[in-house]
Amino acid sequence: MKEFLAELRGAVFATFVLAVVCCGIYPLVVFGLAQVLFPALANGSLIMDAGGTVRGSGLIGQAFASAKYFHSRPSAAGIGYDASNSGGSNLGPTSKVLYQEIQERVAASRAENGLSVSDPVPADAVTASASGLDPDISPRNAEIQAPRVAKARGLAIEQVLKLVRANTRPPGLGFLGAPRVNVLRLNLALDIAVPGEQTRPSHQRGCIENMARSGHKIALDAPAVAGLPTLHDSCIGPAK
Repeated sequence: MKEFLAELRGAVFATFVLAVVCCGIYPLVVFGLAQVLFPALANGSLIMDAGGTVRGSGLIGQAFASAKYFHSRPSAAGIGYDASNSGGSNLGPTSKVLYQEIQERVAASRAENGLSVSDPVPADAVTASASGLDPDISPRNAEIQAPRVAKARGLAIEQVLKLVRANTRPPGLGFLGAPRVNVLRLNLALDIAVPGEQTRPSHQRGCIENMARSGHKIALDAPAVAGLPTLHDSCIGPAK
């Protein structure tokens, strides 16, 4: 009996120590290091407006409808870019439904961007990502949209392409993945470069420029999540 109680005490003590270390000390250490080393990433890359209200995450793509903005790739997440319903269409490569959807998207992309019926369309312009929340597009996808955006904004095509190149990120570690363009960052850069932005009150211009420098990603047009403000909504208001 004494031997049994001794073993029981040892088991209870070991359980208690492991619970304290694994469920208390270790999580607190990891949490503390993350908050010190990369707080923005540790907190979900959250975006807040001037009033401190969380408006979304910089890791989640959003839909754009206006001709003056670059458009994200298609999304099968809910009604489109629904972070609460992430996922793909689950349609296989032999699916007639998927084939028809892609044909329709190809035709729409060509018509929208002034391409001929023989011009190739990038795959990411007509297919959804596995998560449905991809915030990036390929450089080629951005390039075919550049003439439409330039025309809608009254900018020179080279000025728009320069912004595309400036917002193109290389593969991770130089060889993982492919070059990519973050749609929100690019559209934010466009809103700063568009003619007429300098006519805004100084405090509004400063707000937009500060967001750009800090890497904030804000919905600029037709946000997929109801209630998500546009960049200008976040910056418009009386000077403080």
